[in-house]
Amino acid sequence: MANALIVYATITGNNQMMADILADQLDKLGLEVTETEMSQTDPEDFLDYDVAIVCVYTYDEGALPEEGMDFYEDLGDTDLSGKYYTVLGSGDTYYGKFYNVAVDKFAAQFELTGAKLITNCLKIELEPDEYDIMNIAKVAENISNKF
Repeated sequence: MANALIVYATITGNNQMMADILADQLDKLGLEVTETEMSQTDPEDFLDYDVAIVCVYTYDEGALPEEGMDFYEDLGDTDLSGKYYTVLGSGDTYYGKFYNVAVDKFAAQFELTGAKLITNCLKIELEPDEYDIMNIAKVAENISNKF
């Protein structure tokens, strides 16, 4: 059975909600899923999983979560060759060009690890609505289809 580790950072609860929804969907599709907070996780923890998933918010004008800076920096130095990844994020379009840029920054870090993108990264506006939940379910389905 394939397994996935979902690591999230959240202030408002939106990214934890996304992580919970994705975990439930993956579980229904037969994957073994673990969720953990970014501040309590080391990128090397991904070595024990087939799929590495990050749910992250973008703070203010493009800033990464302060509690995730060490995780972010260490991620780029972690060899995840043979693993898959994707990144999800909740943000606010109020910030214009900075909308959800943390998703892009984490995806770029994952590229340095040798991991392969398993499904397109997902950006949503604030709290997940019904449409977003359907898109999160599609992410889960795309992940499941690889296994």
